[in-house]
Amino acid sequence: HDHLILAMSYVILGRAIKNEYLALGTIFGTVGLTMLATGGKKQAPAAKPTTLEQVKDTVKIDASSKEEEEFIKNFIAEAEKESKH
Repeated sequence: HDHLILAMSYVILGRAIKNEYLALGTIFGTVGLTMLATGGKKQAPAAKPTTLEQVKDTVKIDASSKEEEEFIKNFIAEAEKESKH
């Protein structure tokens, strides 16, 4: 006996579309829309410190005395004031 296998399909816009294609389209469409809906702009990261602040945090003053360390700090502060003008 010949077995007749019926493949269900729907006619959409004049074309026969098989059920398995409709199912796959529904699954991929749902996943795609979900990804679009949950994507988008994320919360902004915390403000990064400026390069000058990064340098101040990482570079340590290796002075041989307390007076020398104070002199270096004052020198840097004066240079920063002059560069801002």
